[in-house]
Amino acid sequence: MKQEVAMEILKAGKNVFLTGSAGTGKTYLLNKYIEYLKNRKITPVVLAPTGIAASHINGSTIHSFFGLGVRETVDEGFVNFLIRQKFIENRLSRLRVLIIDEVSMISPELFRTIDKILRKFKGSSEPFGGVQLVLSGDFFQLPPISKSLKEEKFIWQTTLWGSADLKICYLSEKFRHSDSSLINILDEIRGGCVSEESMEVFRSCYKRKFPNNFKVTRLYTHNADVDRINEEELNRIEGDLMIFDSEDEGVKHHRERIFKTSLVTPELKLKIGAAVIFVKNNYEKGYINGTLGKVVEFDRYSGAPVIEIFSGRKIVAKQEQWEVEDDKGKVKATVKQIPLRLAWALTVHKSQGMTLDAAEIDLSKTFEVGQGYVALSRIKSISGLRLMGLNDIALMVDRAVLNNDDKIKEESDSNWEEIKAFSEEEKEQMFNEFVLMKGGIVDEDEIEETKAELKKTAKNKYVKVKKESTIETTKKLLEQKKILKEIMEERGLAENTIIGHLEKIQKKYPDLDLSNLKPKPAIIDLVKKAVQAIKKRKNQDDFLINGKVKLKAIFLELKEKISYQNIKLALILGKIGF
Repeated sequence: MKQEVAMEILKAGKNVFLTGSAGTGKTYLLNKYIEYLKNRKITPVVLAPTGIAASHINGSTIHSFFGLGVRETVDEGFVNFLIRQKFIENRLSRLRVLIIDEVSMISPELFRTIDKILRKFKGSSEPFGGVQLVLSGDFFQLPPISKSLKEEKFIWQTTLWGSADLKICYLSEKFRHSDSSLINILDEIRGGCVSEESMEVFRSCYKRKFPNNFKVTRLYTHNADVDRINEEELNRIEGDLMIFDSEDEGVKHHRERIFKTSLVTPELKLKIGAAVIFVKNNYEKGYINGTLGKVVEFDRYSGAPVIEIFSGRKIVAKQEQWEVEDDKGKVKATVKQIPLRLAWALTVHKSQGMTLDAAEIDLSKTFEVGQGYVALSRIKSISGLRLMGLNDIALMVDRAVLNNDDKIKEESDSNWEEIKAFSEEEKEQMFNEFVLMKGGIVDEDEIEETKAELKKTAKNKYVKVKKESTIETTKKLLEQKKILKEIMEERGLAENTIIGHLEKIQKKYPDLDLSNLKPKPAIIDLVKKAVQAIKKRKNQDDFLINGKVKLKAIFLELKEKISYQNIKLALILGKIGF
């Protein structure tokens, strides 16, 4: 199917599964549809299962948007709790069109969870609460990590997929890969049979030499190899090593679960010049899970690393918080850490959605079908490949996906014929009816005005507009005597962000009454004594680069009996010099 035909099916308001091999322009078409909707005053929600994938379509991760934490499944009680949260309510109340990219990585459990939340919130028995659902991806790429039965590994195998009545749009024209050799290899992998000619091409790429000054991204299948390479690269950099320890609270097995299900690390080692990747979303600060950058300095006040991202913008990477909650929303464990990992090397899994000029790829330890296809489809041409190794399953694809491919191609052809049967006038009527149903505009003059407004907004994107600052918004809630948890829920911000606001507000407005947040005098006294004891010992590991005592040192000095939140509040509101 051609892109313009798929665009017509999207504009008709149908639920769509947009697919096709690497380089057929799935993301490009999604962006064109998003632009079409915004020009008509409909703002779609754009999501993806991983941060890197989300970054390529300027979207959010599924888990962060729906407030799921690390969950894949939810029960009725948690859904009821979730939709009562103000920030979730604000998000879902405006949801008319839901676009999800890289859907091959979504588990059947998570697919059903999204449906369950939307049906409940929208008060509708229709699949996904009646919103237009646009799924994009390629099931030849990486499969999800699923706990369900083997016969239900992919979302297309669920009954929900059928009930959603998705129109298949299988794109066939290739745009990204100008290299016919690479296109042929990728097509052979999709067909389940790689020729001897293609194997000869791979042999010619084995440990290929690139120019000495040409740095390439390295893709490996295992975290252990990625960690080893990143450690070696860090050791090559001269300069001071900064170590950031996580602050952990709660039951041990819950804390361990956070480390297993996210990319946060108990210990983070950094130097100026280190290549890094953000592992948490913080739209307020300008990064998401998957934003790449490098360390350019350490903040002289907080000691936090300052990261320069691709756009040239510099971000002070301060602590973020990860939580595990029970089904009633009660926090069982927290981990607070700088939201970074080293990024000279990445796993193939993390690379899905990237486009690279060149890459060093090692498939000698491939353990999952689809990994080789994903890794090879990241590069623009075969001349950009340095292959370090292959194993027997590196070029294999999932047999179920292979068997299903002809079927969905036939469905796509049928959908093409269906939309072609309508006249241009009939199609235009369908498009306008859908836009009006979703609360948009169809008047051409209004559309042109909206386009101009959006263009002006984009042009002035980085011009500072005077408006109420986020700190002033927090101050108003503090004046209402709201506690930290209430402010966090109302604003949809992390505890560390709110506490950072609190510190600035306390300095700027010293007369503001914050007594409702102040810990008991006994706690303030214990924290003060702990700080004094640590200063007296003069153990260098207990201090930040700016000379302040580390919070973890205070936490351990107090035998882990006082929470990090109370320690921070005691330091700020008890005016303890630390």
